[in-house]
Amino acid sequence: MKKFGLALVLCLAFLSCEKKKITHSFCFWKTKWYIYEEDIKLQKEMDVQHFYVRFFDVDWNPYDREPRPVATLRRSTLLLPYESDIQEITPSIFITNNVLLNSNKGQLDTLAKNIQKRMHLILDKFHEVESQKYAFDYAAKVKRPYESKLIDSIMEIEKKKGSKMPKEVLIDCDWTVKSKDNYFYLLEKLKQPDYKLSATIRLWQYKYFEKAGIPPVDKGLLMCYNLSSPSERKTENSIATSREIEEFITHSDYKLPLDIALPIFSWSVVFRGDQFKGIISDNSAVDFENDTLNIKKITDNKYVLKNDMIIGESFFRNGDEIRIEKISDSEMQKMIKHIKSKIKLENNARITFFSWDTKFIQNYGTDKINSYYAQFER
Repeated sequence: MKKFGLALVLCLAFLSCEKKKITHSFCFWKTKWYIYEEDIKLQKEMDVQHFYVRFFDVDWNPYDREPRPVATLRRSTLLLPYESDIQEITPSIFITNNVLLNSNKGQLDTLAKNIQKRMHLILDKFHEVESQKYAFDYAAKVKRPYESKLIDSIMEIEKKKGSKMPKEVLIDCDWTVKSKDNYFYLLEKLKQPDYKLSATIRLWQYKYFEKAGIPPVDKGLLMCYNLSSPSERKTENSIATSREIEEFITHSDYKLPLDIALPIFSWSVVFRGDQFKGIISDNSAVDFENDTLNIKKITDNKYVLKNDMIIGESFFRNGDEIRIEKISDSEMQKMIKHIKSKIKLENNARITFFSWDTKFIQNYGTDKINSYYAQFER
């Protein structure tokens, strides 16, 4: 009997120490879907098994006075599905709050059907078999002699895909108290037995769920970023801070299973005096530090232009101030620690980073991002 008790204690101790399993995930938020060789390398280094892929947006057309799809995803001909280890893609549709505020129930019924149709059209393109000509061309380009094997590989993957319906569809919307009823009505219309329906949850919607409501979906994706406006001069970091995460994630009473989305993107916010002049998304602190001829560093994350210059496609003037916004490693560690202390994640919950961009990933480094994934597994 004592041996049995000891064995039970040891078994329970083992289970309590067992690592929680999570799914390594990323958001792919561009208008052109592609997986190049560099992407495949990074994907394998981080064991990324899942992507949320933005399929299209839905916005309100003020002239026709009806919701219309915009910015539909285009598929690149350089997609390499036979070399990628992506196990699952979740189509993601962004819906503006204006759509919900202006649409009547009949328009929402039509919108639900149109979303389904458009999603199917995009999925059909995802599942098209590449032509043999493309396979031969690619094999020749990379100097691989096994053209027929390459074609067979593509065909085999297409066979395995089977049904074109995904396992899950994500609806992304920053709904308000005023638009809540229309949004939840639309979600009900989007439900299908073929897939699970999920929805993004902003932090204010999480904290004030009694006012914001809990969407009628299978699970939520908690967006732990973009908590304040970048156009505010006194904003510390509009992407996120650990202090804001602690301020909004104050309870564990949300009645919906949650996955977590965290930011690894960065951008530069430009001011002329107190006037907001825009966001530069393609430059980092390293870019500014290297240009000592035109840019002067004044603090760890602030720079001043010494000359008029064009950055990206925008013109900026001498004296304009640039604020670099990025989540530091120490801030990310604090954010993850607090999230874990308040939210009980299910086994195989997705930890998702926004967004997939080789520059963002390389700025952090795959080892560092892997360490963030690992924190959720402890």
